[in-house]
Amino acid sequence: MNKSAIEHFFATLAAANPQPQTELKYSSVFELLTAVLLSAQATDASVNKATQNLFLVANTPQKMLALGLEGLEGYIKTIGLYHSKAKHLLQTCQILVERYGGEVPRTREALETLPGVGRKTANVVLNVAFGEPTMAVDTHIFRVSNRTGLAPGKTPLEVELKLLKRIPEPYRVHAHHWLILLGRYVCQARKPKCWQCAVAPYCDFNRRAGPQSPLM
Repeated sequence: MNKSAIEHFFATLAAANPQPQTELKYSSVFELLTAVLLSAQATDASVNKATQNLFLVANTPQKMLALGLEGLEGYIKTIGLYHSKAKHLLQTCQILVERYGGEVPRTREALETLPGVGRKTANVVLNVAFGEPTMAVDTHIFRVSNRTGLAPGKTPLEVELKLLKRIPEPYRVHAHHWLILLGRYVCQARKPKCWQCAVAPYCDFNRRAGPQSPLM
């Protein structure tokens, strides 16, 4: 995908959805961090279903710690890998209380020291909570970036670095959400819905494949 196509690609996404939002439900930076940590290998819908009750009783690191492991697991047992996630979350809460006064730190380096928080999770928090132009490359963004020719790469980090170079600056803050939503609902893994994709005219895959329809 060349520079002109990339500009049109993001201008089209921006026109259709000027202020994209995460589908995770939260009301504080701590709740966002919790939701993102729980969302690994789980759907946003399943996380939201669990956290809507969890956050009523534990919306701070201190309250989360007060639940204890068994108490926390009782709220998130419907989410995959809930046992290890509960353990990591409580360890993270302990660090937040001891080192940061119960607040979520605003640097990648600090975030990545928290148990269960890797580069992708840190990028989500930095982008969604603090408005930084980071790119959290999940399976959707990895697929879209490679399939469309936007930022081909063999690893999430390679794709992330290419995206940050290739996406025009005015679109970088929201690009993470546009690409996730595109991958989740249109540019799906098994069969991309090119016939209903607004950015298909700028996509390398669509140009190679030619016109497509739901019947193909």
